[in-house]
Amino acid sequence: MDSLELLINLIIIALLVPTIVYAYRLNKNLEILRRNQKSLAQLVEALNDATYKAENSIPKLKSVTEHSSEGLKEVVDSAKELKDDLLFINERADNLADRLEQVISDGRQIKAPMPAATADSSPIEKIRINEEPQEMPMSDSRSEAEMELLKALRSIK
Repeated sequence: MDSLELLINLIIIALLVPTIVYAYRLNKNLEILRRNQKSLAQLVEALNDATYKAENSIPKLKSVTEHSSEGLKEVVDSAKELKDDLLFINERADNLADRLEQVISDGRQIKAPMPAATADSSPIEKIRINEEPQEMPMSDSRSEAEMELLKALRSIK
């Protein structure tokens, strides 16, 4: 029996050696998994913190956006009003320029031919000698700006 026992013990030893090696490898893999599990738990915790901060900042961002959009809306509305005013002023200026052009051409047609000026007088003096200040027909509908423009044009002469 001794040899049978010895044979069985040798077979058991032969089977135990790979089992021990396998258990050692399994233990190493489990350690790596546990270490990675801690790292994964830390990563999940960091993600939860970031999500919490993002959720808390959303109302602040909404209020800042609303405040900014209100200010921007006021600026845009003001710009639209200014645009309309500028278009109106431009239209009035065009109309006034057309009227002034018409008055000037009418004035040239009405004027008598210029008398011959002396040879030593300058062309500007010739014009000043022959020009008579003409009063523009006043209209109640003229604005102050039109009146100032007319005065400025008259002062240039």
